[in-house]
Amino acid sequence: MAYIRKAEARGEANLGWLQSKHSFSFGDYYDADHMGVSVLRVINDDLVMPGKGFRTHGHRDMEIISYVTEGALKHKDSTGNEYIVSAGDVQRMSAGRGVMHSEFNASDTEPVKFLQIWIQPNVLGIEPSYEQKNISQHGPLTPLVNPQGDAGALSINQDASLSRLKLEAGEHFMLTTAERIGYLHLIKGILTTGEHQFAAGDGFSLEPGEQRDVRADAAMEALWFDLPVT
Repeated sequence: MAYIRKAEARGEANLGWLQSKHSFSFGDYYDADHMGVSVLRVINDDLVMPGKGFRTHGHRDMEIISYVTEGALKHKDSTGNEYIVSAGDVQRMSAGRGVMHSEFNASDTEPVKFLQIWIQPNVLGIEPSYEQKNISQHGPLTPLVNPQGDAGALSINQDASLSRLKLEAGEHFMLTTAERIGYLHLIKGILTTGEHQFAAGDGFSLEPGEQRDVRADAAMEALWFDLPVT
């Protein structure tokens, strides 16, 4: 286990309407020891107050994934997409040669909580595109995003995959990387692997050829990233 990122050590931004925790360097938070893993550059754990949100702003040449864990997010962009992203939904926006978008809490009474994830693409200057889906769990590890959009997943312009891991208390799962790099970000629950215990907001990476048996000490949900060696 080459890299461990504990929740309490993450960068933070509190703007009143937004409370954000940054697993990796982002915006005004910079830490040379936490710049991302492989092509994974951003995991922001965002809580947005009712009726508030990110006003229209631009992105380019980035694969941006939003995973809503509580509430609902209202998305609007310059390519004509306008959707509500509800809890459990996964959304992928390929910014490509440039896109303007906004993200607001869809509720005037309840906060929305979501993970904002940025992955560097393997092709630049493409036509912007957008996908969104609610993907039911199928076994402990369910594909959410992969290069071809296989097994009901969304597609992405990178040799990278994102899956959702869900275990009940006492269940085990073997994480394997083969010739890849793995990164696990825990959304909720508690898991143990070897001498390490992890809780919500924690993350860790696995090196090529490494495998780890993880045990849920309480019902847990996590995102598992399968990433190229760069």
